[in-house]
Amino acid sequence: MDPHHPLRERLIDVGVDLVLSEGTAALGLREIARRAGVSHGAPRRHFPTHHSLLSAIARRGFADLGDRFAQATARASSPREQVRALGCAYVGYALENRRMFELMFRHDLLDSEGREDAGEESGGPGATPEEGAERQPRLRESTIPLFRLLAGLVSRCRSDEDPEVTAAALWASLHGVAQLWAWGSLPLVLGEASGPGAGVERLVDAALDAHLGPDRP
Repeated sequence: MDPHHPLRERLIDVGVDLVLSEGTAALGLREIARRAGVSHGAPRRHFPTHHSLLSAIARRGFADLGDRFAQATARASSPREQVRALGCAYVGYALENRRMFELMFRHDLLDSEGREDAGEESGGPGATPEEGAERQPRLRESTIPLFRLLAGLVSRCRSDEDPEVTAAALWASLHGVAQLWAWGSLPLVLGEASGPGAGVERLVDAALDAHLGPDRP
């Protein structure tokens, strides 16, 4: 571990490694501090609560997902092709990073108002965080721009519909494909191999047809 790496980023790095290798159950403040080589109280210099550290780790996942969206959509020409590329990237990320994906969509992290800077592990709501602990941006500040990207593309595909409602329904479908494929349910009923491949792409196409209408040349 680079001793000159800023403590805040080092703690997040360790947390990301832990969630990818062992899942959210391993994400205790003491364990993260131990693996980062610092005292168990050191994380509170930057993260007043366990909740705020989990949110910072999840934001790394959203940053990675956002990079994948940008790369995928850059190779697509039409809005419909960009939505398809985004959908494939979303499901692909979920299947490659199942533990991080699970953390990213924890409702208790997304519903973070009044929590991340409340110091609930330091004496309850209203407790004062340790000196030097900065207020962290809410996790929703990472999720909403990605949804707006999808809604913007949807609006270019179907101007006659409410783009946010249509985008939300499409997102729910893609999320369901990701979860049910990861759990083995969809490969079972479709007689497909469990790894991502043509079966996943067909389901993404079906979701687009259902919410955007059939693709017409």
